Amino acid sequence: MRRFAAVGSWLAALAVALGAFGAHALRGKLSAPDLAIFETGVRYHLIHALALVVLGLSQLPVARFALVARLLVFGTCVFGGSLYALVLLNLRWMGAVTPIGGASLIASWILLAVRLNHEESSPP
Repeated sequence: MRRFAAVGSWLAALAVALGAFGAHALRGKLSAPDLAIFETGVRYHLIHALALVVLGLSQLPVARFALVARLLVFGTCVFGGSLYALVLLNLRWMGAVTPIGGASLIASWILLAVRLNHEESSPP
């Protein structure tokens, strides 16, 4: 699971860099609604990158939790990436892609809950 922690760390670094870019380079250049969209992408990006780091550093069995981590990576990239493209490249149709990333993030949290519940009820 450590490789997922490493991926999460890289994603977190990218989220911080994008957040700084948005706060300094984009403020005044984007409309308030577009800046809010960008900031939403950064917020979800960072939250889920940190969740991936925590999951990757846990002692949970890789075989049972790798799909959770993959869904987090995919969802983070698609959700945030589609919002960044929507705003920075003015690709408004990317708004239709964003829910795919969001659904992946939701699925990752649900699967995590299910797997954790199963771990709790399994004999040692």
